[in-house]
Amino acid sequence: MATFTINFTNNSNSSGDFCVFQQIHNSPNPDVFPLAWRVEFAQPGTRLAISWNTDLYFFWAKTGELLPGVVFNPGANAPTDLTRGNQITLTKRDRDYQFIDQQDSYQQGSLRIMSDASTAIRNASIGYGMSGVPQFAVQAQPNMTFQFTPRFEFWVTFGNLTQGQVLDPDQINNPVKIDFPHGIFSMNATLNANNAWTITQGLD
Repeated sequence: MATFTINFTNNSNSSGDFCVFQQIHNSPNPDVFPLAWRVEFAQPGTRLAISWNTDLYFFWAKTGELLPGVVFNPGANAPTDLTRGNQITLTKRDRDYQFIDQQDSYQQGSLRIMSDASTAIRNASIGYGMSGVPQFAVQAQPNMTFQFTPRFEFWVTFGNLTQGQVLDPDQINNPVKIDFPHGIFSMNATLNANNAWTITQGLD
């Protein structure tokens, strides 16, 4: 599995958090929120790298009501991919949630999470992520099926963020998309003194 890297440089006058996230989700379910996926703090003048692979995972977390600003701290995860083991069920047993009955979905190319009748209202959230870290979340509801079709599109922002924080897509500060050309796995993202981004190809 390929490893992707964004090399960040903070040439601004501010301390803050570099954040990689996925802004666009592809799901028929409403109210799917992007999460602050990979977050690293950087003082002015700092250089750092954030790397990941494209392995996919299911996640659940006890979030209470899922709203922007809430932090999605996973209770558990389950490895998956787009063709095998891409359907799973959330259930509540012994006062806690767990994933059960992972199987191949009839619909390849997407991920499906089913929450059964034991799921409490405004209590848990479910979603998926990449490289062992959650990227998107939606409020779990009893007797519902949630479907996702992951897109491998990466964005960056800079601000005061916590990894796993639910993002409001309309309030993300100065986001910029990072395109990885075919066969290129490293890109540079520099935050300049005027808080504008410079994106260049890295050295693989």
